[in-house]
Amino acid sequence: MTIGVGGSDAQTELAKLNNMTGDVEPISSNEFQLRIAKAQQLMKDNNIEATYLDAGTNLYYFTGTKWYASERMVGAIIPQQGDIQYITPFFEVNTLRQYMTIKGKVNGWQEHENPYQLFIETLKNMGIDSGNIALDESTAFFIADGIKQCADSSPNNYQLINAKAITAGCRSEKSLAEIALLQQAKNMTMAVHQAVAKILYQGISTQEVTDFINQAHIKVGAAAGSYFCIVLFGEDSSFPHGVKNPKTLDINDIVLIDTGCQLEGYNSDITRTYVFGEANPRQRQMWLIEKNAQASAFNAAILGVPCGDVDIAARDYLASQAMGPDYQTPGCPHRTGHGIGLDIHEWPYLVRSDKTPLSVGMCFSNEPMLVVPDEFGVRLEDHFYMSEHGAKWFTEPSYSIDDPFGLMKG
Repeated sequence: MTIGVGGSDAQTELAKLNNMTGDVEPISSNEFQLRIAKAQQLMKDNNIEATYLDAGTNLYYFTGTKWYASERMVGAIIPQQGDIQYITPFFEVNTLRQYMTIKGKVNGWQEHENPYQLFIETLKNMGIDSGNIALDESTAFFIADGIKQCADSSPNNYQLINAKAITAGCRSEKSLAEIALLQQAKNMTMAVHQAVAKILYQGISTQEVTDFINQAHIKVGAAAGSYFCIVLFGEDSSFPHGVKNPKTLDINDIVLIDTGCQLEGYNSDITRTYVFGEANPRQRQMWLIEKNAQASAFNAAILGVPCGDVDIAARDYLASQAMGPDYQTPGCPHRTGHGIGLDIHEWPYLVRSDKTPLSVGMCFSNEPMLVVPDEFGVRLEDHFYMSEHGAKWFTEPSYSIDDPFGLMKG
């Protein structure tokens, strides 16, 4: 199979794509309530009196409230017992209420007032006058520092701690509804990958490919288009996240495309690597080593074992092929994978230092990229989730360098 050569034009391929979101079910209000209940149980287990959620994905995950972080403090407080409350600038109170899925009292602060002092007063009004207060780990320093200053000057005895035990403790294990959204987002991006492989031609720029991918994501139902897109040709592919001045496509170049979209906030993130034209023996050899490293990682993903064992398995295989060792190149210069959900990179991680046991509902990328400096790189990235029966692929891994989408097999 010769990729791209004599292929189709962009408009023809876009016309073949259809909206794939017709059966999508958003996260229900009941599931948001269950998430809060789980957080409150974890707070009891960890002796935490309240958890602050800053604007962003943690706020959305627990409350269904979509709000983006800025220089003004906006967030919510989950108490160990009782109902959540919100904090926002006073002029945003009525707007914030429109975005809430889980309703709660809204505490507003005027522009000249101190929102961090309002946070402390809100805790006291909720009956929380001492104890561990967990702060969303993504909270900007200026907010965390402002809270600390007010807590330190308060007569109440508050200890500020990291909320990761609560946020990651809930978010790392996805529900069936979340897995369904992740699955469909990945299906959408796979359809886009298959389409873009057909429109390549000698001399095409990475920007032209990126623009096509964005339009294709919109066509399959991702209203915002691509969440991100990396397109690399030839030697540029040996730089995992790209180069400043990308080259145009030449015959027999390696093509590396890493892209994704969002569906109800949940991310896809898939990479395909193949050759535009005919692969040479060196490209075939390295591509197959990468495929086997990805398979080694997947096979090591067993319920109960540490996340780090998956990374170790991929790296051990690469070492057996005279790659590396460790992060040296030729070899894999980065971790094997990352968790994925509302954030494209989230806990836990497939890196040997992460001792988190693999458990049902965890979702990961699997991408032990092979970098051959001054030649090319090969990244095959698919995602899997941990089911009750072990690891399951969201998307089928690349079949071969000549048939990356398995369209010709059988």
